Amino acid sequence: MREWIVAGNWKMHNTIQESIALAKAIKDGIASVKKGEVIIAPPYTALASVSETIKGSRVSLAAQNMFYEDKGAYTGEIAPGMLKDIGCAYVLIGHSERRKYYHEQDNDVNLKVKKALSVGLKPIMCVGETDEERVKGITRDVVGRQVKQGLAGVDKIDNVVIAYEPVWAIGTGKVATSAQAQEVHAFIRGILKDLYGSAANDIRILYGGSVTKDNIGELIGMEDIDGALVGGASLKPDGFLGIIQKISEKK
Repeated sequence: MREWIVAGNWKMHNTIQESIALAKAIKDGIASVKKGEVIIAPPYTALASVSETIKGSRVSLAAQNMFYEDKGAYTGEIAPGMLKDIGCAYVLIGHSERRKYYHEQDNDVNLKVKKALSVGLKPIMCVGETDEERVKGITRDVVGRQVKQGLAGVDKIDNVVIAYEPVWAIGTGKVATSAQAQEVHAFIRGILKDLYGSAANDIRILYGGSVTKDNIGELIGMEDIDGALVGGASLKPDGFLGIIQKISEKK
């Protein structure tokens, strides 16, 4: 049985004090949850403070992005070693907002995934199609390319998490139906099996896109959906903890 994950991506929200308060509420709120994995990804400015807040708890720390070089003249970038040093266990890579606003390509994602793994960070690699691509019927082409190119040259998949986030569902209030989500999750797992054989059965694939405590129940019941990457609903303790509770009851 794959261990479920709920990861909260706080994006460009929360001051340091707001982040500390939210992290503490989540840490205290999952004290009675004995299984699964909870991850939070605050903005860079709050990583150190949140790392101290959750130290010794079952909450893991993630960064929202990283660069693929160890050091150098890359103004504004953050090296993977810096994230390890501050206490990060995970890092989001290839989020659709990075692809859209900062023009990250599959090759950039691939370089970041390989660099993260090389320093002991676990990448959460995001993939997903736009509304236009879904309407055109090329979801599998797009997602398949993103998975294959993102993992090119990655020999061991053990520490990689995949997050399927249909771009048309991120921050829009639209949510893929459980059948739509399961279809793409199963497709992704099929690609992983082609690439990595039976090891693919142990890889966690998360669903993301306007996830709330009200819609996660049906989604998490699907065979290949192993958790959620949560955006807006992760910014309030009640919403995030509600999602965790629903998943822990079903998985």
